[in-house]
Amino acid sequence: MKRTEIKDALQSENFEQEMNVKGWVRTKRSSKNVAFVALNDGSTIHNLQLVIDLDKIPETDLALMHTGASVSANGFLVSSAGSGQRVELSVSSIQLLGEANPDEYPLQPKKHSLEFLREKAHLRFRTNTFGAITRIRHAMIFAIHKFFNDKGYYNIHTPIITSSDAEGAGEMFQVTTLDLEKLPMNEENKIDFKQDFFGKASNLTVSGQLEAELAALALSKVYTFGPTFRAENSNTSRHLAEFWMIEPEVAFFDINDDMDLAEEMLKYLIQYALENCSDDLTFLSKRLEEEEKNKKADEKSMELISKLNFVLENSFERISYTEAVDILKNSNHNKKGKFQYPIEKWGADLQSEHERYLVEKHFKKPVILTNYPKEIKAFYMKQNEDGTTVRAMDVLFPGIGEIIGGSQREENYSKLLNRMEEMHIPVESMWWYLETRKFGSVPHAGFGLGFERLMLFVTGMGNIRDVIPFPRTPLNCEF
Repeated sequence: MKRTEIKDALQSENFEQEMNVKGWVRTKRSSKNVAFVALNDGSTIHNLQLVIDLDKIPETDLALMHTGASVSANGFLVSSAGSGQRVELSVSSIQLLGEANPDEYPLQPKKHSLEFLREKAHLRFRTNTFGAITRIRHAMIFAIHKFFNDKGYYNIHTPIITSSDAEGAGEMFQVTTLDLEKLPMNEENKIDFKQDFFGKASNLTVSGQLEAELAALALSKVYTFGPTFRAENSNTSRHLAEFWMIEPEVAFFDINDDMDLAEEMLKYLIQYALENCSDDLTFLSKRLEEEEKNKKADEKSMELISKLNFVLENSFERISYTEAVDILKNSNHNKKGKFQYPIEKWGADLQSEHERYLVEKHFKKPVILTNYPKEIKAFYMKQNEDGTTVRAMDVLFPGIGEIIGGSQREENYSKLLNRMEEMHIPVESMWWYLETRKFGSVPHAGFGLGFERLMLFVTGMGNIRDVIPFPRTPLNCEF
């Protein structure tokens, strides 16, 4: 008999035909004449209740069907008298597929901490929380590709291994085939990377942007969606060593077009989540409410679904960095010393607390900041005529701070070359990037959306380690 997924069984009106379901036992309880098994197969957050008549199926047959065990059951759907469920399965036969020893299986039917579940990442998909997160993550991946595909963008696979550093930050993982116990040295007593696999020092990429620009200058509208890596020794709830980035690059775009695209995309993704992940979002909203029940009112997060609608219902406020600094510097929050990093003068690199103040306290809506000081931004950003700012833009969200960073790119060869030299970017190894500014250069712009930051916002989770299946952080490369 062909298996019916539990999400389909729960919606089915077929009460006449026997069906087969398979899944993992969440709970099992027995009374004198009947046993109840809550079964889940990952297709939905909801369980299907199996009702087992112990006069027909001996309880000894159920002895090994503990929490975590996998089973196959045949039976007929019947209307359920239980609260919160429309139907249940009256079981005619049931088979154990794989047992789970209750003395060893770590995910018993009780609340487990997120820290504990990170240590059990091979099993945490089976919990309601991580099942919901995984389904939402899939929906967001699909929605991103659909958004760009429907707008005529081309998906570009940019290199994971590279010899360039897009940000100039230097926090990169090296890739080598050299014998680390017998490193070859050159005449200057430095490692001789000419003997390495690629003949030069190579790293895992921090961004696909530079290569995406090359494609945009021929195909006009492209985007990347790939893994990126940063060897930053940071153990905060906002940092990963391996994460995913969405990076559109568009020829003939200026900074205003860039902001329009960012706002349109974010609203599209949030609308998609609300329309296609309602059960999982409702569960995560209740989970967050329960987690924060003992917090003071002003410390609690906005209710999850209300927060998502908050983004949809508001046009993003667009202000310059200069305006933002004036607002922050003159705020009571700053004057009373409530910022961990006080705002004293123009040129400060804004922190998450400043970004969230602008969104949550001052404007009470998402904010896009533009025209940042060039000293705190990357070399490739378009320089403004004032000589001190660049056409950068950051999108700020409640609870998150920066969720998107982007800019109009510098298309002028001489200005880009001078900026690279000022910032000590190795011009020789970046010749290919510079050369695109010599042959048919055009104004163009793009941005980067950190996928896990989007996931934090959409799910309401507080730690980035919990919105990626297998987090990679300092001293953690398990699973």
